[in-house]
Amino acid sequence: MTDMKYTTGNVLLFVPNLIGYARIILALVSFYYMPTDYGKAAFCYLLSGLLDALDGHAARLLNQCSKFGAMLDQLTDRAATACLCVTLAILYPRYALFFQLSMALDIVSHWMHLHASLMKGSSHKAMDLNSNPIMRLYYTSRPVLFVMCAGNEIFFSMVYLLNFTEGPMIIGVSTYRLLLYVTAPIMAGKALISFIHLIDASIRIASIDAEEKSM
Repeated sequence: MTDMKYTTGNVLLFVPNLIGYARIILALVSFYYMPTDYGKAAFCYLLSGLLDALDGHAARLLNQCSKFGAMLDQLTDRAATACLCVTLAILYPRYALFFQLSMALDIVSHWMHLHASLMKGSSHKAMDLNSNPIMRLYYTSRPVLFVMCAGNEIFFSMVYLLNFTEGPMIIGVSTYRLLLYVTAPIMAGKALISFIHLIDASIRIASIDAEEKSM
């Protein structure tokens, strides 16, 4: 505990939250350019995603973790991916259902997980010994979390870019297409984790209901 008294303004201006605001601005710029300038759109989108890795480090380093920051982080992630999936559904109408389901699973599973954690009074990244082992590995291993999140964003970004260009060629191979193939298993793995998110959170919320009904 600290003797320092924080105000609402202090929390809103925490460094990780400022990074979060910058992520939102970059995402909005990316959405604006998505129909017309794939270079600027992809750059801003991926930079926004990269900053996602920095805000957590800043929060821990500066002791500026907050419920608002956790909510801001989650909502920015979900909204950015959802907006990209909307664009992809337009660019690839044949695969619209895939992007719609991916977006729905991502939003619903993380929403359920976040609220289950808040109902328990803990961080959405806090995992105890009774947690699902896959979820515990996902949230307690920073390298695993980074690879899964980064790989998922790179996959969808490459799908977007490939609608416009194959990108730089190396020995006759498209770098964008190569990145797509490399990150496809990561995207599939993260989708599986999102499904586990949903099931695990549903069970935890139902257990809270059971406890309350038994009192």
